[in-house]
Amino acid sequence: MKKITLKQAVPFSLLSLVAVIAIFAPNLPSYTDDGKYNAADIAWIIVATALVFLMTPGLAFFYGGMVHRKNVISTMIKSVVAAGVVSVLWIAVGFSLAFGESIGGVIGNPMTFLFFKDVTSGAPWSLAPTIPLALFALFQLMFAIITPGLVVGAVAERIRFRSYTLFIVLFSLLVYAPLAHWTWHPEGFLFKLGVLDFAGGTVVHISAGCAALMGALALKRRIVHLDNQEIPPANIPYVLIGTGLLWFGWFGFNAGSALGANGLAVSAFATTNTAAAAAGLSWMFFDVLKGKKPSVLGFCIGAVVGLVAITPGAGFVSIPASIFIGVASAVISNIAVYYKSKLKLDDTLDVFPCHGIGGMAGMLFTGIFATTTVNSAGAEGLFYGNYAFFLKQVMGLVIAAGYSTIVSFLIFKLINWIEPMRVSSEDEEIGLDASQHDEKYVQGTLLVPQSNGKLAEVPAYAD
Repeated sequence: MKKITLKQAVPFSLLSLVAVIAIFAPNLPSYTDDGKYNAADIAWIIVATALVFLMTPGLAFFYGGMVHRKNVISTMIKSVVAAGVVSVLWIAVGFSLAFGESIGGVIGNPMTFLFFKDVTSGAPWSLAPTIPLALFALFQLMFAIITPGLVVGAVAERIRFRSYTLFIVLFSLLVYAPLAHWTWHPEGFLFKLGVLDFAGGTVVHISAGCAALMGALALKRRIVHLDNQEIPPANIPYVLIGTGLLWFGWFGFNAGSALGANGLAVSAFATTNTAAAAAGLSWMFFDVLKGKKPSVLGFCIGAVVGLVAITPGAGFVSIPASIFIGVASAVISNIAVYYKSKLKLDDTLDVFPCHGIGGMAGMLFTGIFATTTVNSAGAEGLFYGNYAFFLKQVMGLVIAAGYSTIVSFLIFKLINWIEPMRVSSEDEEIGLDASQHDEKYVQGTLLVPQSNGKLAEVPAYAD
């Protein structure tokens, strides 16, 4: 048996410590339905929660299909492992930091729901009175899971798995939880300011996009990027499957954020589908306008950008307005990707131009097209003459982007100080599937002649 190093022992030791502490957490009864909950709302949010979870494997396929064949597995697991890391963190302290008793509108009291204390038996969330608090907490967990997973695309093909796992922990506690508290807690300072983010334009996409930018800068350029090598996607059908799963799951992401089976959920469902459809076509046709051929990748990336852009305003803008939002956001991100390609920035899968810029565009479009006709709890946007609300959206965008950028930069610096984040040049050349996980992506099978003259099927690996 090989000698175990301290670095190898720390992850399991910390998980074991959390597990031991958890058995001493108070045993509280589950909620009893005394008529204060709505069965239809509970059923819909359970479904929506499952739909949002489905986005995580969807993201893994979306990213995994676009990287080099020797990095497919390593890219996919970095998205999926967030489901494990963030789930445990959320139960232990994450939900408390995001939605616990507010401390100055900045962060939740970590003791409020420590290890889900009072979550299963407590009063429902004030903005979701028709469903149990535990269901609200689980729905919000799914958002917390996918957010750090989005960053994977910017640092793919060169970051150590252990380093990325530590990033998930620090990002979730220091970036995601505060932004969620500011934006979605009734006492959060952005919420009280009047900034509107229906389902995560700032909390999820701007925060992840800015963190992705800092990660790409911290890890520097890949060898293939320095050599200007063109790397073909490993599996375009994977990208198509991932897009379908993301689009499907996004209905829970946005329509579920109505927190009930109601007309607002229907409206958010419709704006989500419409923006994605319009953006997919917009990206593809804009590429044709530039002299390219219509591509599967173009439509898929455009559709995801549309989903990103409609997220903050899904429950505040009209269905016709979502067509404009989808078309315009795809063009904006497409142009951003073009100019990024001219720089020395190595954001592997264009996370910042698509999620960061897309989220920012969505916040601004919400500030322009929001209307109380759709949601009386919202506001009238700039298109309807309300300059003050548009400026609030700009302020929320700047604050979220600035905070995520600064704190994410410090997180990457800290991790790099603890252990070099980037794999060695040898490991990068071999591929992270083999060097980080001792696994290989099987492309299919080959027919190989045998000594007896017959053909045998053998796995066709990436190398």
